Formats: sequence, C-alpha cells, structure tokens
Amino acid sequence: MKIISWNVNGIRSVYKKGFIDWMEKTNADIICLQEIKAQDSEIQKLFSSSGLFRHSPYYLYSNFAQKKGYSGVAIFTKEKPTTIDNKLGLERFDQEGRLLKLSFKNFILYNLYIPHGGREKENMVYKLQTYDRLFALLSGKQRTILVGDFNVAHTALDLARPKGNQNNTMFTPEEREKLDTLTQKGFVDTFRLKHKEGENYTWWPYAVDARERNIGWRIDYIFVSTDMRSYITDAYILKDTKGSDHCPVGITI
Repeated sequence: MKIISWNVNGIRSVYKKGFIDWMEKTNADIICLQEIKAQDSEIQKLFSSSGLFRHSPYYLYSNFAQKKGYSGVAIFTKEKPTTIDNKLGLERFDQEGRLLKLSFKNFILYNLYIPHGGREKENMVYKLQTYDRLFALLSGKQRTILVGDFNVAHTALDLARPKGNQNNTMFTPEEREKLDTLTQKGFVDTFRLKHKEGENYTWWPYAVDARERNIGWRIDYIFVSTDMRSYITDAYILKDTKGSDHCPVGITI
C-alpha cells in the first residue's frame, strides 16, 4: 500500500498544473491533501469536469473551511472507509476544516492541517491547543497513521537555518515539544525511520529562490503508531514534484 500526503496550497491551482496526470502516475492507494482552499461543491465540480470520477478507482472525501478559499483537507482513497469523521472538538479548528479521520479495517488514518501559529505568534495558543486536543484522541489501542502539514520542524536537522530560527514560529521549543510528546506516545516519524541525513525538506518559502537553493523546512510528516513500524518498507520525500510551495511525502506499507 502506498500513501501520499501533500499540502497543495490550493487544489484549483495544482489542478491547472497537471495534478490529474501526477495522480495517475503516482498511483497511490491513498492521497491526502491539505490547504485545498475550496468548498466540497467546488471540488466535485472540478473533478467531475475532468472525467476523473467516471474512470477513477478513488473515493473522494473532503472537509472544508466555513471561510471560502481558506484551509481545508481532502482524501482520495481506493478503499472505502468504514467510518468518516471531521471533528477534533475544538471549535475554531473544526470551522476551518483541518481534519479528516477515516477508519479502515486494519488502521485509522488522520489527515491533518495543523495551524501555523502566526508570524507574530498571534495564533500560537490556538496551535498548541490543537496538538493537546489531538493527543487526547489518540488512544494507542488501534493502528493509526497521522499524515499532513504539522507546521513544525522537529529538530535542527529539519530546517536549513536552525540557529537563525530558534525563536521563530514553526521552530519554537513549545512547538517542537509537541512532536516530542507525539513520539513519546509511541508514534514513529516514518521518514526518519529510513533516512537520518539532513537537507531533506518539504516546504520552501517562495522568496529568494529558496527552493532552488534548498533553503527549506521539513514540516510535512507521516507518523505511524509503533505497532505499524515493522510494516514500513519505504518512506520518501518527492522533492521534484512542483505545483506548490510544499512537496509531497509518502510511505509504502
């Protein structure tokens, strides 16, 4: 089974840049998208016009923000889930359409778009509350996969300029501690399971040719519960896939 996660920074934008062709070539069993910036009706119209649903092996599920053109997540899956949930239990988070939870026969999948926190840390309390609420939902009793944009570089290995960003949003001690807590709860960073080296990033600022110079951050992750660790045969970053300021990440189980 192949699972891919990608913050597309606008589903309509990547659609115009060849998303359907990429999707067909990738041929993943599950594709999780964040920051789709579209309502469900807009997504359905977009992909219906492409003819995708007439020939596609995928079911499509989405959760969108009340505010148009903002946030939102979606999942394409070849296997139909047994249950679907889109609530974390935090009002602002739920209004922004930042979660999809699909239950399958052998595991639970969370697709997450964690809040950024704000350049001036104006949303940091909200961001940290989101993590705490998520932790409260993770029972550890079922095989679980967490994918998405976590908006945190966990260690100094996960960004190009750690010294210059020690007090900046996405690399503060308080944010990094939340990923420490996640690993302490038994969740495994699948990419680090297979790759120990640095200079592997998933997001680059648009300014100063950051992507070309590889001045980036690794803030997109796939975590699995400990009982799934031995099933991970590969984990990767698809850095050459363009169309967004993020690139996709994936695992093979």
